[in-house]
Amino acid sequence: MRGLLFSESYRPLFSGHETFSLRQLWLKKAIDLVGSGILLSSLTDLDKPGKRSKNVFSDDASIIALGVGKNMVASIRHWATACDVVSEVDGVPHPTLFGGRVFGADGYDPYSEHPSTLWLAHWKLAGGWAMPENRTHRSSTWYWVFNYIHQQSFSSLGLLKALSEYAVARNIRISPATLKRDVEVFLRCYVDRSGTSAVDDFADSMLGELGLIATQSRDEYTLRRGPKATLTDGAFLYALVEFWQGFSPQQSTLSFETIAYEIGAPGRVFKLDEDSVAAKLLELEALTEGRYQWSDTAGLRQVICRNPLSLEEALELAYV
Repeated sequence: MRGLLFSESYRPLFSGHETFSLRQLWLKKAIDLVGSGILLSSLTDLDKPGKRSKNVFSDDASIIALGVGKNMVASIRHWATACDVVSEVDGVPHPTLFGGRVFGADGYDPYSEHPSTLWLAHWKLAGGWAMPENRTHRSSTWYWVFNYIHQQSFSSLGLLKALSEYAVARNIRISPATLKRDVEVFLRCYVDRSGTSAVDDFADSMLGELGLIATQSRDEYTLRRGPKATLTDGAFLYALVEFWQGFSPQQSTLSFETIAYEIGAPGRVFKLDEDSVAAKLLELEALTEGRYQWSDTAGLRQVICRNPLSLEEALELAYV
């Protein structure tokens, strides 16, 4: 097996979300809390910032500032880390480049209203070939479903079995109950269950709008492969640049097959068909002013990189 989950240094994680799915404004809340990098000095000094602290997500004043319960605060921290919005430097949470540029006060999309934000949050959870430095991967189930399930349909029981076997193969001790909860949270993130009795649990799911997974029957789900109307060319470009940096950073060309089908690649993670991948690649030259070009010569389909974009530059293009 290939890809991130099978690298020697990778340690899978199937918990941390406290059974809460990713909600619409939680990444913004995390940046609001961590953006200044400070911990409020006490409950009576809400307007008087204190010093930088490792405990910014556990301090009582911070819990009050977020306006949610303690378990939800832990979940917000989990999702902010999983989506590459917050990272820890010497144990102290800081906004990442991605988190600050998107969700900061003057960010591209602080309230998650732009379609690129939703797709990039999904990409951070389920995409990429290798983990960049200073980033912790906390969404093993997400990565597994969008990269290692090759059939169009799957069941929660089948997914649990596959993840259990994976954990055993990697010598990871994980309880069946923990895996079951993780799979349930994963499904709540993507599957529209607004017709069920538990409306509040699904109504504010950030990723449900993407339409990537549909319910087929009570325990059968379908991965929706094909064109994605809300996937912007810029979000696809950002994913391509990040994947390329991890997969083959010294290579100036990348084949169509790699972009469409490789583990952790945009085509696979966004569940695009070949025509949809090709349509995105055709737009690269205009979007990047010639720095990335699509070539289809003598049956050799590939993207040529004339001058690599940084992730910062690619992120800006996701919001043009």
